[in-house]
Amino acid sequence: MAATSLIVLDNSEWMRNGDFVPTRIEQQFEAFSRICDAKMRHPESMVGLMTMSGKTPNVLVTPSTDIGKLLGSVHGVIRYEGEANVLAAMQIAQLALKHRPHKNHAPRIVLFVASPINEAEDKLVKLGKQLQKNEVAVDIVNFGEEQENTPKLEAFLAAVNKNDNSHLVNVPAGVGILSDVLAQSPILAGDSSGGGGGGNLNEFGVDPELDPELAMAMQMSMEEARRAEGGEGGGDAGGDAAPPAAPAAGAFGIDAEDAELQAALAMSMEGVDEPASSADVTMAEPASATEAAAPTGEPADMYSDPSFLSEVMSELEGVDPNDPEVKAMMEGLSDDSKKDEEKK
Repeated sequence: MAATSLIVLDNSEWMRNGDFVPTRIEQQFEAFSRICDAKMRHPESMVGLMTMSGKTPNVLVTPSTDIGKLLGSVHGVIRYEGEANVLAAMQIAQLALKHRPHKNHAPRIVLFVASPINEAEDKLVKLGKQLQKNEVAVDIVNFGEEQENTPKLEAFLAAVNKNDNSHLVNVPAGVGILSDVLAQSPILAGDSSGGGGGGNLNEFGVDPELDPELAMAMQMSMEEARRAEGGEGGGDAGGDAAPPAAPAAGAFGIDAEDAELQAALAMSMEGVDEPASSADVTMAEPASATEAAAPTGEPADMYSDPSFLSEVMSELEGVDPNDPEVKAMMEGLSDDSKKDEEKK
């Protein structure tokens, strides 16, 4: 069945760690490539890409059928940035899928998490219920900080799951290559068998007859990773040093949040169609977990800051800050912010 999927990658400073050889982010890239290949076996399916770390989650590619564009974006523009904003990223992903080109496509989010989740469990559960209500399925790849994040992600999965349409795959360090583990998981099992081929998959979940270049590239990449694993014995251990807590993004009701999320989505998509030049590629070399600690100076819950949202919405076409509904939403956010301050 044709589907529109949005893959959310973790690009936080924690991704430098070498417990997944050579680094967490490199194994994530390989897993991303395999997922794209499996999902696009159906000729009408579309896949989008976004990152969730730094000040604002960033939409790199809106849902597309061009696998070359997706793979090029991964290796061209992704940077290590601060800490993961799981809640904000999922909210923006939900909005992006709501405006997908083909409304008859089943919407799905594939979330990679390899950083500590700073958001409270109850907010994740609330978001899970919103996603279930809007028929959005979620697949989660939990690795790196797997033990720490499992309880929160299990609670989120219980809220979003509907008729077994969502899945959580926990991958501890040392069990093998991330993409190999996913190939045997429910996240890829359904896509690999559907729509165009899939009967002659090699060990990497790729049909060499349909895509010989991708099959060869993944074979070479896996061999290089295995050699590195055998010769170097790993890098920085995950969790040696924990970055300071990231500001938690706010969760709102789906009907009241559209204007706010539209603003966040517009910010996250700035320059999305601009091709990256070689000068834009700033992927750093793996560093120690101590160097991975990123200072945070952002105000807590920036998506609930009325002045921040007012400034953003005033610059968006089609959004009138003086509209009564927008004003009402802003006043509600202000009241919520005051209540939070009183609790402190």
